[in-house]
Amino acid sequence: MQPDIPSPCIGICRIDKDRQLCEGCLRTLDEIGCWGVMDAEQKLSVLQACLDRRQPNAAAARVAGDNDAEAS
Repeated sequence: MQPDIPSPCIGICRIDKDRQLCEGCLRTLDEIGCWGVMDAEQKLSVLQACLDRRQPNAAAARVAGDNDAEAS
């Protein structure tokens, strides 16, 4: 049985026209629409993408860290 991963929706449901992201949870329209049928791994991936969108510098550092690990 897969764990129930709650939606990241915080009730501020407006799409930023430039970024095409929800201003509240930072999901795309596709991510919002598909949430109910995603498996746990997909949901965790979306949650990580939302965190990366909220903190773009953290995402760049993680990618750099991944590249460092591959070079080893």
